[in-house]
Amino acid sequence: MQSAKFYVIGVCFVVFAASVCGAPLDDSDKATILRYDNDNGGLDGYNFAYETSDGVTRQEQAELKNAGTDQEALSVRGSVSWVAPDGQTYTLNYIADENGFQPQGDHLPHN
Repeated sequence: MQSAKFYVIGVCFVVFAASVCGAPLDDSDKATILRYDNDNGGLDGYNFAYETSDGVTRQEQAELKNAGTDQEALSVRGSVSWVAPDGQTYTLNYIADENGFQPQGDHLPHN
């Protein structure tokens, strides 16, 4: 009975140690900006991009389409990438315009 108790404690310790040692480092609380670009064209559109030390990158640009008409709409295109806790890098590309938000990514369900 005593050896079974030590066996269970030992297995729990190994599982705990493996999960702590194998976990990716999450330094998002201490992330710093490595690169930041910003060009705000006022009413005609904008673009920006940044990269942080924890592996996040994002870029986005927008333009005003059909200015001064009933079909005037802001068209936004962009992408964001990040490193998930499992160590895999995910990328989300998107368009947001008069047709709504249209995300695309390998990790998203496909129709």
